[in-house]
Amino acid sequence: MHTLWKGSISFGLVNIPIKMHAATESKDFHFNYLHKKCHNRIRYIKKCPHCDEEVAPEEIVKGYEYEKDRYVILEDKDLESIEAPLSRSIDILDFIDLKDIDPIYYQKSYYLSPEETAQKAYKLLCQAMADTGKVAIARMTMRSKQYLACLRVIEQNILVLETMYYPAEIRQLEADWAKVQPTETEVAMACQLIENLASPFQPEKYRDELREQIKELIEKKIAGESFSVTAAPEPGKVIDLMEALRASIALTETSAPKEESGAKVSKKATKKKDKPLKEESKRESGAESLDMDQEKQTESIDAGTSSKTTLTPRGRRKAKGA
Repeated sequence: MHTLWKGSISFGLVNIPIKMHAATESKDFHFNYLHKKCHNRIRYIKKCPHCDEEVAPEEIVKGYEYEKDRYVILEDKDLESIEAPLSRSIDILDFIDLKDIDPIYYQKSYYLSPEETAQKAYKLLCQAMADTGKVAIARMTMRSKQYLACLRVIEQNILVLETMYYPAEIRQLEADWAKVQPTETEVAMACQLIENLASPFQPEKYRDELREQIKELIEKKIAGESFSVTAAPEPGKVIDLMEALRASIALTETSAPKEESGAKVSKKATKKKDKPLKEESKRESGAESLDMDQEKQTESIDAGTSSKTTLTPRGRRKAKGA
């Protein structure tokens, strides 16, 4: 695997030489811009509009605009003098619990592998972090930028470094909708829908369907064949939120696989559980159709079309207090 960077992990007086490798790669298609007339690639040039001439790479310098059209010039040696004391070291600052880090802070993932002379120290750090269940917060400098980073262990003996944003780089969003309060019935039904759709994370079952279609399009074009795409369905009419929740729950319960236990929920018991849900719905929406829908839902459960137990507001409160 290609090495992007070499340095060392430093914590306390321990120093572990490592190599850094990219853990991810883009699978996007890269297109070139061509002249429509002759299909030759377009060439981009760096030109100074003031001097009206093309500028060679060695004649380009870095400048920071501190006022409109006024720049301070920073040469490579200026930046190197600052980076030199900070480079080639991943300094561990703290060990914390992984759950304490909000995923919004993560940027990009890298593998860290040990140099041959540091394999024992590397494995020792991996094992100690795995045994304690901790991850490391570190600081490193790479490509003229100082990064905050998280080091964690995967598969017991591999260190992954996740570059992170600093708090000042996380933008704040004002939630104007925070004052909106869904009803207790809506929350209960939404929770039931989530439970019906819940499943273990299996990344291999998710596919980039757009990329697959672009790949097929390119292959068809090369072969001189035609390519057609099925039109997307028209968006449905905006309906009542409760109606949408009921329809979604019915759809997920119909398509849900039966459990091996085959235990049936009696109509009487289901009605008793659904009673608070019915009463709450009548008070809040005044709609009597919910009783009929839920009774139909109960009958479908008796028929074995679903093995999931209906969640009610009362049931949710008990679960929270458990």
